[in-house]
Amino acid sequence: MTPATQQALEGLRDLSTLKWYVIPLLAYTFYIYTLEMKKARTTGNWNAVFAGLTVFGMDFINETWNGWVLVFTQRSAFWTAPGETALRTMVGWNIEIMFMFAISGIIYANTVSEDRDEKILGIPNWWFWAIGYSVFCVFVEVLLNMGGHLIWEYPFWHRSFKGVWLIFFFGYFHFYVAALLVMGLRSIRAKAVTVASLYGIAIVANIFGLGIMGWTY
Repeated sequence: MTPATQQALEGLRDLSTLKWYVIPLLAYTFYIYTLEMKKARTTGNWNAVFAGLTVFGMDFINETWNGWVLVFTQRSAFWTAPGETALRTMVGWNIEIMFMFAISGIIYANTVSEDRDEKILGIPNWWFWAIGYSVFCVFVEVLLNMGGHLIWEYPFWHRSFKGVWLIFFFGYFHFYVAALLVMGLRSIRAKAVTVASLYGIAIVANIFGLGIMGWTY
């Protein structure tokens, strides 16, 4: 295994590493969601809540298959986050990243126009902002990689032209595409079932890996 992988495995899911700043982050996240739920009960529009849950669910799936890459290669996941954290939940996931993705879908939902046909630079605004936020996320990830906080092992997932495009499409863009598709569903029931399915996929995959196969990554 690579040095970054070995470091990422140290203290994995070790609750003794928790820091007190996690508590206000949790409170801020709860506040954001409860505020959106209060608005939704008045307006009947639950898109922000579902968008938030969708993006987090997609990231949960992403981090799950990334861990499986490590299991199968016994070398490295596509990305690892070996640096200091209040809690490392998977080799490429930590509590700080989780809080960020928990609200990024809400940010997206509050950015787009209620009129899906409205365009920005000739692009439907829902798709424009999906592209825009994905580009921004890739930019931040590149900075984290340059700072040694997020490690990429494989040449096809790196700071090259082809690598950046892979990170764009399979690291972020599909998160926001999923959010806009869920937001576009007609009924709350359909949205709830779709979002629940995302978490179901990730949970089953982790139960299989952790509970049945005994994988610890």
